[in-house]
Amino acid sequence: MTRRTAAHPDLTRPDVEAPFFSTWRVGTPERQRRTVEAIARTWERRDWPGDGLRSYHVYAGHDGETLLHHSQWASEAAYEAFVKTRRQERVDEIDTAVPGIERLGLGRYRRHGGLAREAGDSRVPGLVTTARADRAEPVEREPGLISAHVHLSTDGTHVLTYAEWAEAAPAPRGLVVSRYEHALGLVPG
Repeated sequence: MTRRTAAHPDLTRPDVEAPFFSTWRVGTPERQRRTVEAIARTWERRDWPGDGLRSYHVYAGHDGETLLHHSQWASEAAYEAFVKTRRQERVDEIDTAVPGIERLGLGRYRRHGGLAREAGDSRVPGLVTTARADRAEPVEREPGLISAHVHLSTDGTHVLTYAEWAEAAPAPRGLVVSRYEHALGLVPG
């Protein structure tokens, strides 16, 4: 079974060796909403794809035209098995419901550090940001920051920082930051 969750993913899970991020361009806020609904219907109608997938989350971009996808896999092999047997039927159903989705690529990463949520901090993130850079920069605690997780691409070419904020995030100098709101969380039921 597949079930929805309002909880954000735990990016410090020790059983996740393959965190993946991808972006889809869907064009408008209405198409964002329709695509999230199609993803939910498609996934909830099917069995969870196995023990290898820990969670799958979708975020609506503040730009009104993109969706960020974050999946937590036990291993790259678990993801590859899913691609061979179960991915295409889901893609086809989503594309039938919302034609013209532009998939901008899948980023494969390994967690490389960052700032975990402080003990006792029960704030719910109202905003998630991602920033891509050529190298890891030190992450410092700022007002409103709940956690920040640095991910190194498996090909070693860049890092992706995923940060959770209680409120609006400041604009880091020299980085392009994308802002998102959690739209859908799926976990094994």
